This record gives sequence, structure tokens and C-alpha cells, in this order.
Amino acid sequence: MTSKSFASTGDMAEKKVSFSEIGPGLFAYTAEGDPNSGIIVGDDCCMVIDAQATPAMAGRVISRVREVTDKPIRYVVLSHYHAVRVLGASAYEGASVVASGETRRLIEERGAQDWDSEYGRFPRLFQDAESIPGLTWPTFAFEEEMTVWLGKREVNLMHLGAGHTSGDIVAWVPDAGAMFTGDLVEYHSACYCGDAQLRDWPQTLDAIRAFSPKAIVPGRGDALADPQTVKLALAMTRDFVQSLYGAAEMSVAKGLSLKECMAATRAAMDAKFGDFAIYEHCLPFNVARAFDEASGVDDPVIWTAERDREMWAALQG
Repeated sequence: MTSKSFASTGDMAEKKVSFSEIGPGLFAYTAEGDPNSGIIVGDDCCMVIDAQATPAMAGRVISRVREVTDKPIRYVVLSHYHAVRVLGASAYEGASVVASGETRRLIEERGAQDWDSEYGRFPRLFQDAESIPGLTWPTFAFEEEMTVWLGKREVNLMHLGAGHTSGDIVAWVPDAGAMFTGDLVEYHSACYCGDAQLRDWPQTLDAIRAFSPKAIVPGRGDALADPQTVKLALAMTRDFVQSLYGAAEMSVAKGLSLKECMAATRAAMDAKFGDFAIYEHCLPFNVARAFDEASGVDDPVIWTAERDREMWAALQG
């Protein structure tokens, strides 16, 4: 199967938004495989995890938050640097923006190119794109761990390891045993691996599992409100990542070309993951990165709008 239109340019249908409570004062804003946001309501203020792609899209999240609390949104946490997660942050007026130091470095190194790239790949997610004032920069950045208190409610922000990007962080709410993982974990949605550290990702999933979360808000897909579904999502994510990298590692060892690696990856993954959200969108970018990493390219090559189109055309058919 090949996708006729580039990436998700043909995906213009509105998705049904769900706003579900996964624990006391903990909410998930999900939309059938579109990027999720999470909300943590504390005693005197709130925290939002991932800002959406534009201020207009962020406004939809804010309106849902206002349905459950009138407490101010004081913190916006960026799980990583990708444009669809961060460029809506200006809608949260007066909020501090928090990310890992590595995410800040990546915004500086490749944020502008990523903005152009993602806008070209997925225009539906950039509603009212003209309202974006510029790149989103963290107010606070940390290396390994940062604790934020929402009144008496403790939130641990942690860089547990690389995976979806080298700067991913999670938000752990100890009183509820709940975690907001960003795109380190997906549920019935493809993992986007174009900027990934694929060899490290399984160990980072192990670190998440060690917390024994009762509930998780993944980066894409439904909120996971029970431990069994959490374990399933972790296992599915691990299987996706390891299947992708395994196919690339074998292809490189055999001296195959990038296009031959694409065919080998399809043979390994289509039957298991072909019906996942954004699978076809992600596949050429995933194969390119996995092939690079298996070939010894540790730092992901920066995606540009031009490189996106060239890679897409080269790997179709």
C-alpha cells in the first residue's frame, strides 16, 4: 500500500475530541490519534502538558479546562520540541513554559526547520497558523528532574532517557499514580521516529514501567485509565520501535539500500501496525531514521520541508 498524498496533507477530516478524567483532577484531551494534551489540576492552579500546534488549537484545550475548573493555568510543560506540541503556547497568557534543557537545545538547533516541515506535512493541525508569534522558548529548563508544586499537589517532571527525541520528558503525579508521557508512549497510533533515538527508547520505556503507572496520557491515542491497558500500550510501543529498528539493522547488515529497507520494514510491520493512526504518514521518515541509526548516524539528520518531499518520493512504490 502506498499513500497517494504526501504525509497527512490529504487528512482534512475533523477528529472527535474527547476530554476524559483519568484520576482526581487529571484530564486527557484526545482526538482520535491527533496530538494529545494533558491537564493537572492542583489546589491553586493548573498545569497543561503539551500546548498544541497553534494558539487557536490551544484555545480549544483551554475551553475544556474551563469546563472543569476556574483555577489559573500557571505552567505549560513541553514533553519535547516538535511544532505540533509547542507552537500554541502563546495562548496560555501568563503561564511559565517548562521543558528539558535538551529540548531547549533542539529548539535552537532545528526548531525553525521543524516548524516548516510539520506545517507542510500536516496542515490540518495548524489552524490559524498566522496567529503563531514565533518559536516557543522555555521559561525554565532542567537537566534530569524538576518538582513543581501546584499548591499541595506534587508533579515530578523527569527526563528518563531518550526515545521519541533526545529531550523527552514525562510528568508524574505521585498522589494518583498517573503519568503524562508525551510521544514516548502511543496507543493504537504509530510512533513517529524521524527524530528518534531508537536504541535508547526501549530502556526509557522500562524506566516508565518501573513507576507502575495506574493511568497514562500517551502522546496520541486514547487515555489509558487502568494498569492493564497501560502495560498493553507500553508493550505495543516497544514492539513498534523494536520492529522498526530490527528491520533496519538487518537491512544494513545485508548491505541493502534505503528503498530495500523500506520493503523489509513493510514486511515486518504492515500486518501488525498498518491500521494504526498516522502509520503511512510516519513510515518513510521512520525508515529513513532507523536506517541512519543502524548505519551509525547517532544524531538525527534535520528534516526540512524540501528533504521531507524528497524522502517521500524516493520511498514510495
